[in-house]
Amino acid sequence: MVGTRGAPARYGGFETAVEEIGTRLAARGHDVRVYCRRGNGGDAGDLDAFGGMSLVHLPALRRRSLETLSHTALSAAHLVARRTDVAFVFNAANAPFLPLLRVRGIPVATHVDGLEWRRAKWSGTGRRYYRWAEQVAVRWSDALVADAQGIADYYRDEFAAETQLIAYGAPHVEAKLARLADVGLSPDGYHLVVARFEPENHVELAVEGYVRSGARRPLVVVGSAPYDDTYTRRVTAAAADDPRVRFLGGVWDAELLDALYAGATTYVHGHSVGGTNPSLLRAIGAGTATLAFDVVFNREVLRDAGRFFGDAAALAALLEGAEADAADVAARGRALAERSRDYDWDDVASRYEHLATCLVEGRVPGPQRARRLAAPQWAVGTP
Repeated sequence: MVGTRGAPARYGGFETAVEEIGTRLAARGHDVRVYCRRGNGGDAGDLDAFGGMSLVHLPALRRRSLETLSHTALSAAHLVARRTDVAFVFNAANAPFLPLLRVRGIPVATHVDGLEWRRAKWSGTGRRYYRWAEQVAVRWSDALVADAQGIADYYRDEFAAETQLIAYGAPHVEAKLARLADVGLSPDGYHLVVARFEPENHVELAVEGYVRSGARRPLVVVGSAPYDDTYTRRVTAAAADDPRVRFLGGVWDAELLDALYAGATTYVHGHSVGGTNPSLLRAIGAGTATLAFDVVFNREVLRDAGRFFGDAAALAALLEGAEADAADVAARGRALAERSRDYDWDDVASRYEHLATCLVEGRVPGPQRARRLAAPQWAVGTP
C-alpha cells in the first residue's frame, strides 16, 4: 500500500483505509506492506509492524506541494527492488510513478480519491497537475478504485473509464460518554464540527452559520490547519468572539473523539470535494444527526436522513430547528445508524482482496479497455 502517510492512522481517510483494510488482509494470511512517512508513528516512534502489517518508513520533503510526491518516489523505488504481487496506490497525484511499477511487472490499482484539483489550496499549476495526473492514472492503472458514486461518475464522464466502486467502512461507535467531562461537555449538550481547516471543508461557513443562529448549545470545533494558519485565522474571525464557539484543536485520543461524535446533538459536515468522507461515516456510525454541505457525495451517504445546507443562513435555521425538535433529531440519528450498516469494513476488505486476486490472475483489463465491456467479470460490486 503506497502513497499515504501510512499506519497507524493519524491523519485522514486514506490512512484509515490502509489501517482498516490492511489489518484485515493480514489477519486473513496475506503479507501486507505499508509505506509510511517517517515520523508518522508520533510519540511511539516509527514502528516496524502494526496490526500484522509490515511498515516501511521513508522520508519526505516537508512542503505541501512536494511531500506526497517525494515520499511516493522513494516508496516506488523501494518497491520495484522488492517486488510484490499487487500494489494499491492511493491518490491520483501519485500516478506519474505508475509506469515504473508496471514496467517492473507489478499489477497496480489506483485509489483515485476525490476531485483534488477543486481544492482551494492548489494554485493554477497545482490544479493543472492534478488534472494531468488523473489522465495518467487512467492510462497506466490496471484498475481504478473510487470510494463514491460521484467519483465513479466523474471518471466515466470525463475519461470514459470504468472504476471499482469500493466505499470506506463506517465504525460502529460505542462511546464512553463519561469522557466528555474531560473537555467540559455533557451528552446532547453541543453541536460538533470535525475537519481539517481547509476552504473546501467549509469550517468558516459552519462557524459563521452557527454564530448567526440562536442556538443555545455551544459549537465545538475539532481540527487544525496542516500547513499554514491563513484559513485558521478566517475561521477564528468568523467566531467573532462568540463565547458559544469552542475550539479544541486536534483531538488524537480516539476514545475521546468517539465520545465527541456520539454525544453531539448534531454533527455539522462541510466537506465538499473528497468523495465518501471518513468523518461523515464516523458520525453516522455513532448515530448522530447530521447537517451536511449540499453536494452529491454527502447526499449519497446520508440520503433522506440527512439535512443539507448551502450557506450560513440555511445552516443557522437547521441548528435552531435541531434544538427545537429533539424527537426529529433522535429519529434521524437512528436512521443514520442503520444506514451506517451499509458501510462495513469487513466487506470493504473482501472487495480489495477479490480485486487483488483478479489483478494477480490478470483478469482486470484496465480502465480504458474496461469501458468496452458491458458487464466485466472482474467487478467487485457496489455498496
